[in-house]
Amino acid sequence: MSTVVAMPRGRTEGQRPGQYPDYRATGLDWLPVIPQHWSMEKLKYIAQVQFSNVDKKSEVSEVPVRLCNYVDVYYHDRITSEIEFMEATADPREIAKFQVQPGDVLATKDSEDPNDICVPAVVGEPLPGVLCGYHLAQVRPLPGISCGGYIMRAFASCGVRDQFRKRANGITRFGLSQDAVCSALIPVPPLEEQEAIAKWLDDRAKRIDELVAAKRRLMDLLAEQRTALIAKAVTKGLDPAAPMKPSGIDWLGNVPRHWEIRPLKYAVTFQRGHDLPSEERSDGEVPVVTSAGPSAWHDRAAAQGPGIVTGRYGTIGVFHLVNGPYWPLNTTLYSINLHGNNPDFLRHMLHTLKPVFLLNAAKSAVPGVDRNDLHPIPVAVPSRAEQDQIAHHLDIVERRTNELATAAATAIDKLQEYRQALITAAVTGKIDVRRNA
Repeated sequence: MSTVVAMPRGRTEGQRPGQYPDYRATGLDWLPVIPQHWSMEKLKYIAQVQFSNVDKKSEVSEVPVRLCNYVDVYYHDRITSEIEFMEATADPREIAKFQVQPGDVLATKDSEDPNDICVPAVVGEPLPGVLCGYHLAQVRPLPGISCGGYIMRAFASCGVRDQFRKRANGITRFGLSQDAVCSALIPVPPLEEQEAIAKWLDDRAKRIDELVAAKRRLMDLLAEQRTALIAKAVTKGLDPAAPMKPSGIDWLGNVPRHWEIRPLKYAVTFQRGHDLPSEERSDGEVPVVTSAGPSAWHDRAAAQGPGIVTGRYGTIGVFHLVNGPYWPLNTTLYSINLHGNNPDFLRHMLHTLKPVFLLNAAKSAVPGVDRNDLHPIPVAVPSRAEQDQIAHHLDIVERRTNELATAAATAIDKLQEYRQALITAAVTGKIDVRRNA
């Protein structure tokens, strides 16, 4: 004989949270219903809100303090002693008013992007002498009513973030008034439930963040592997059994015996780019190339591809291959003669010279590269046929590495979307995590 046990409505087996048994209407478009026993409250009724005016200046007449600043909040969920806080000074009144306490929520009240405003972090431990810094809102939960960990997650949920976005004022930089923060509507469960939700989200966010960190480490390793494979191919060749000879260059070491050592100017000759003020540009299909790569368009070319462009000022040691007609700006150096060499091979070879370019740039008070300092640099050059083989091999290496890096980046995006969805679902009552916390 078997017995059928009915699961409670909205519940699933195992550890997956389900829904609450009963909901009620809120009258809000962005959150039509909440659990029956929850309420919707303006932030000012569940927490004390103040904006800090403690600046970063140090005055001999004031007391030494440490400041929790914008970037400390922006890049952390929790504010702890592991953060290296800025040293400053404050008067006794400021110290009494803005000393942070465990459970305080600090949030960025200004941003260049209204979609990225009021980013929160919760103070996770006692931090004597640490004050809430300028450009931050300090939100202190009311005892017995609210929990800082829950408020922090509520701030990060889609509906509350959207309220802040709509109320942010500005043109190039956006800011929130204290009233805009205080008036934000927050879904509020009982305090014990807030704490359970915060605990559950902390655990899930930690797991997701660990996965994201692993994906980012993978991307770093892929970039390192790509650099190493390129450097080996363009300095040692593809044949591990090839006889070698000393290059006479400390940083280059041994090179294949049949490769030729010559000054850089006989492998690729550079010339300074050309002025092109913004007001003199006309719409066209010719890329205007800066030290950071193509940045605008023009209707006339100053050079014909294939060409290699690198920064004379600005971004130094990065090399861009342009295959068609282009306009290299005066902040760049561009190739006027490739001497019959494979352009892709040269681009890869030049990347291995980045430290040399940076060293030359650092010689002057204003960092910049002089082609006359670069042209005598000795380089090892194989035959054109071998260059073609190396370029083809490295094209495959780059393609495979880029595919893996793109897959990792896509996984990071999806994990972060999932993290956001979990936070929003938990703090709006779409899922009931009380049995899982």
